Amino acid sequence: MSLPLKSLHSPALVVAALCLSVAGGAFAQAPANAPGSAIMPTDRMSVDWWAARHKAILADLPKHSDAQLLLVGDSITNNYDKAEPPNQDFQPIWQQYYAPRKALNLGFSGDTTANVLWRLDHGEVNGLHPKLAVVLIGTNNTAYGQSAEETETGIDAVVKDIEHRLPETKILLVGILPSKLPSREQNFDVNGYLGMHYAGGEDPQVSYIDISVIFYPHGELDTSLFYDPTLTPPRPATHPNSVGQRLMASALEPAVARLMGDTPVKPLEMPAPTSSPAVAKR
Repeated sequence: MSLPLKSLHSPALVVAALCLSVAGGAFAQAPANAPGSAIMPTDRMSVDWWAARHKAILADLPKHSDAQLLLVGDSITNNYDKAEPPNQDFQPIWQQYYAPRKALNLGFSGDTTANVLWRLDHGEVNGLHPKLAVVLIGTNNTAYGQSAEETETGIDAVVKDIEHRLPETKILLVGILPSKLPSREQNFDVNGYLGMHYAGGEDPQVSYIDISVIFYPHGELDTSLFYDPTLTPPRPATHPNSVGQRLMASALEPAVARLMGDTPVKPLEMPAPTSSPAVAKR
């Protein structure tokens, strides 16, 4: 399948965060998929690790009052906390690209848009004044059975909520990453909507980018860039491994630097060649 590239106001490549599972790649328990649930703030406080992570973020907020960059999402963002060589060693990437920018990781494995809305509503950005929020969310919505339209509405709600709470913060909205999940076709539809809705510059606070192309170096999804197929038992390619995550961060870097007004971080290694450049639009 050919992938549409959305173009933003300045050339740039990008990525950020996904999230499906706590351990390895298994899906977290799915939330209820009642109509409208994508926009109804919903907690997961009955999940011990989730509740503990949320409480820890709130407790540590005073230490991050000067945070300049937020990464908001699900497991791919949450994965930056991992340091498990070779396939899930993401801390070096975080230290290279994000720690120097006083970044705060607000990724929770398994989250949907409804969970992000609840977390925003319950204090995770209170008192913060970051320059930029990178948002990657939605793959769990479709994976758990919500339609593309419901997912689009949920992503819109997250964007509007961040705009309301952080009116001086720019938002870099990242298209859902490609995968081998059964819901991948719906994700293509979601990205098409996001490109049409946000890539034209109508909302000056939001920039949109779809970097799916970096996972298709030869026209087919390169599953070697994901760690899920290496798990026991193997799972559908969904979560970038350390190589894929570094490609993502490198692709994201020009847009992050431009929107934050700082100097781009020079990659430690050149990303693998892609079939065509991803373009960011604002």
